Amino acid sequence: MSRQDGRQAAGARSPAGVVVAAAVILVEACWLVAALPGAALVSDLGAMVVAGWATVACIGVARRHPVPLRRFWTLLAVTMALAAAGRAIWTTQRLIGDDLPHTPVVGVVFTAGILTGTAALLSSPSAPRSAVGRARTLLDGVIVALALVPIGWVLVFRGVAAAELADPARTLGLLYPMFDLMQLTILVAVSGPARPLWRPMTVIAASLTLRVVADVGYVSLVARADYAAGHLIDLCWPLSYLLIGLATRNPPPPDCDGTDETAESPLPPWWRVALPYLPVGGAIVAVVLARRPTGQTPPLVFVTMMVLLAALAIRQGLAANENLRLVARLRRLAYGDQLTGLPNRLLFNRRLRRALRDGGPVAVLLLDLDGFKQVNDRFGHATGDALLTGLAARMRAAVDGDGTIARLGGDEFAVLLDGDRPVSPERLAERLLGALRPSDDEEDVGVHPSASIGIAEFGPQHATHSDLLRDADIAMYAAKAAGKSAYRTCTPALRESAVSRAELIADLRRAVDEDQLHLEFQPIVDLGTGAVRSAEALVRWRHPRLGMLPPAKFLPLAEETGLILPIDRWVIHEACRAAVTWRGRVPEATVAVNIAAAHLRRPDLIATVTAATSAVGLAPRALTLELTESALIEGTEAVLERLHQLRELGIKIAIDDFGTGYSSLSYLHRIPATELKIDRSFVARLGTDDRAYATVQMVTRLAGAFDLAVVAEGVETERQHDAVTAIGCPRGQGYLYGRPDSPATVGQNRA
Repeated sequence: MSRQDGRQAAGARSPAGVVVAAAVILVEACWLVAALPGAALVSDLGAMVVAGWATVACIGVARRHPVPLRRFWTLLAVTMALAAAGRAIWTTQRLIGDDLPHTPVVGVVFTAGILTGTAALLSSPSAPRSAVGRARTLLDGVIVALALVPIGWVLVFRGVAAAELADPARTLGLLYPMFDLMQLTILVAVSGPARPLWRPMTVIAASLTLRVVADVGYVSLVARADYAAGHLIDLCWPLSYLLIGLATRNPPPPDCDGTDETAESPLPPWWRVALPYLPVGGAIVAVVLARRPTGQTPPLVFVTMMVLLAALAIRQGLAANENLRLVARLRRLAYGDQLTGLPNRLLFNRRLRRALRDGGPVAVLLLDLDGFKQVNDRFGHATGDALLTGLAARMRAAVDGDGTIARLGGDEFAVLLDGDRPVSPERLAERLLGALRPSDDEEDVGVHPSASIGIAEFGPQHATHSDLLRDADIAMYAAKAAGKSAYRTCTPALRESAVSRAELIADLRRAVDEDQLHLEFQPIVDLGTGAVRSAEALVRWRHPRLGMLPPAKFLPLAEETGLILPIDRWVIHEACRAAVTWRGRVPEATVAVNIAAAHLRRPDLIATVTAATSAVGLAPRALTLELTESALIEGTEAVLERLHQLRELGIKIAIDDFGTGYSSLSYLHRIPATELKIDRSFVARLGTDDRAYATVQMVTRLAGAFDLAVVAEGVETERQHDAVTAIGCPRGQGYLYGRPDSPATVGQNRA
């Protein structure tokens, strides 16, 4: 803003203008009340001065306010300028000799001011954004104004001689109250419940109300030939202009930049919906009352009602069109995915059921993105959404009209093939995998996941569409198990395996409650003395139908389904109870328990462990928690803090299967471990593989450097025993020293 513009803006904000305008109105009021000579000229000059000041004030605030408000204030400035110009022309023609100069020129100027004022209201911050919405609001105002014309005729003009209304220009002047009411209705309509009412709109509403009073009073006086220039009613117009000027002194609304589109617009109240129709009933009654004894309807009332009917028809047409667009939008929301633009699960299922009813060949491809969660975790959901959108476009292009592709939710998509298929499901799956294959640039960024696709074709084994989707899901998980970025077709063998897996999961949910689990203990021996000082608790499942199941048969399922948590709690409590009994015979004996990664991330782990030890009176130092490398390396700071708290309680921490995971030296500095367990895959190759020997030797020395105990797992032969002993491993575990057994016979069933 230039220095001159700044001075002008400061002047517009200065109270001097308000004081001068108020003083002008006060002088005019005193002059009119005292009925001094020249009252008509004083009245006209007062209106022109205040309207001119309001014009300057609107121009100044248009420069200061943000861009979205400039059009609003500029149109109001034009409206005030036209009011001043119209009053000047009125005054000039009146002084020339016309008592009430309702001339076409005056009518055009005042009508132009009404149009610009209406345009200003429709460009206010709370006005509808769309052209249809603005047109609907304008029609609401027109309908209310037209409906009030017959009512005004009955209340104001009834009994007035027709000669008084014979002049068309005079008749147009008598319609000014209708235009005022139209603008007031529009203001009420745009000041709806979508956002808090902006204070200038309240002031402008007061200005319009004052103009309604002034124009109604003026028309009533003119119709009865009781009006003369300089009447007290003339004070209302400059007062309405003063209110417009005062409205400019308010700050803009906080969200006038239009960036806040997150809030959901509330439903309008009933009166807002009924607003354009309520006066219509009164207009119908007024038409009946306005009929002359001859049965004729006054021409003005008749024409008004015809225009009112036309406006109502147009308004209903807009409402019908809006309803159709709303129905179309609701259909898009109900059946379309908002992120990718693809059909959603609901529409896909409807089309699938329709295809099955038609009786033709039907196949479903179920696609799941591999590793997509890591993209969200690493780069955020905005990047994930952008990636999903791009992948959806690629898949749509790959399908290329040969089927219906839909997003079922998250990172899961589906393709429906029905009727005379131009392409086989397997060929389409290859096209989809090819489309999703990352380019070299995408490989460098590292944000492009692969995909696994399951295929199922409808057959006699399927009763409903849900059965077909279930088989596609089975095949999709088989593709994931096969290494991902692949596709598999559902076969009877896959289906039977999935059913067995589901039954096993259902049985596993009952295993803890029905005491089907039990513990066996494998000894950990001192290689120097052969004494058993510790044992690892291993859970077994006495399945009522399948017999005794080892951990490998059910623990992976337990981890996938979250059932590992209650199983872990049960194992900890039972192992502590068995350890107390064992320590009665061997006071220094300890017990080791495997803990799943999911349990390690839970904040109640410490409470679970302390409750188990305190319930049976077991010393915390007699319990060792065994954790895999992968569970430890993925641990957050909270997990590390949890491990430190366990160590402070005296509980030992063992890193199980060391050497098969990340084997990062950095995390050995951070994790409060007390023991390393060398994985059995290295021990099994001792004596036949020099590299395995070197690895075990290196880990043993590394553990010594970190002051960690070492246990060699999987010792099954004397040769392996001699090797780990020669290397210097202090302890060993394996079938050579004892198979898993009950607590009472730990170490007694040696190979």
